Amino acid sequence: MLRPHAGFAAVVRNRVVEAGPTGWARCQERGTSLDVTDTSAPQPEDADVESDVNAGLNLTPRPDVTPSGRRNRRRIGPIIVLAVVVVAGVVVITQFLGKSLDYYCNVDEVSVKAGCSADRSLRVQGTVERGSLTRDDTETRFIIAFNGKTMPVVYDGDPGGKFQECIPVVVRGRLSGGTFLGNEVEVKHSNEYAAKNKSRIDTAESSTCPQAA
Repeated sequence: MLRPHAGFAAVVRNRVVEAGPTGWARCQERGTSLDVTDTSAPQPEDADVESDVNAGLNLTPRPDVTPSGRRNRRRIGPIIVLAVVVVAGVVVITQFLGKSLDYYCNVDEVSVKAGCSADRSLRVQGTVERGSLTRDDTETRFIIAFNGKTMPVVYDGDPGGKFQECIPVVVRGRLSGGTFLGNEVEVKHSNEYAAKNKSRIDTAESSTCPQAA
C-alpha cells in the first residue's frame, strides 16, 4: 500500500487552511470537516430549470379552454329528449282519455249528435218500454225509447235492483249491428248527473208508460 509523501501532505494542509477565512485550526477546534464545495457553480437541477425558463416555458396555470358552444350542446341535448318524452306522453294520455270517456246521449242522439258516434263507448238514456223486458240465465233484453226513437239493448246478466219496465235508465256500452251491448245499467241517476241533465230526466219521466195492472 502506497502512502503519501510527508511533504505533499503538508502542502495540501497549507492550501486548505488558506482557502477558508478562519483557517484549518478553527475547523479542528469544532471537530468538523471543512466543506470546500464551490456553491457558485450551477447544480444539475438548477441548470435544468434555468434552461426551461430561458427556453420560454410558461408555467402559469391555464384557464379552462373548453368552447362554450360545446357545453351548451351538452346541456340542450337532455332538455330536448325530455321535451319529446313529455309531448309523447301527453298525446298518448289524450288519445286514451278520448277513447275511454263515456258521453251521455239520449236514444235519439246516437249517431246524430257530436260525441255520440256509434263507434265509441256511450251512456244512453231512455225509458224501458212496456212488454220489452225478457230474461234468461245469461242475459237481459229490453228496449229503451226517447223522443219517439227506440234502441234494443242486450245486457250481460241481470241488472237487479229496481230495474223494471216503464222507468228511465242509463245504459253504458257500445252499439253493434243496431243493438246496444250494455255492460252497466243505472236505474237511479247520480246527483251530479241529475244536476247537469235535469231537462233530460224530466223528459224521460214524462214519457213513462203506465204500470201494468
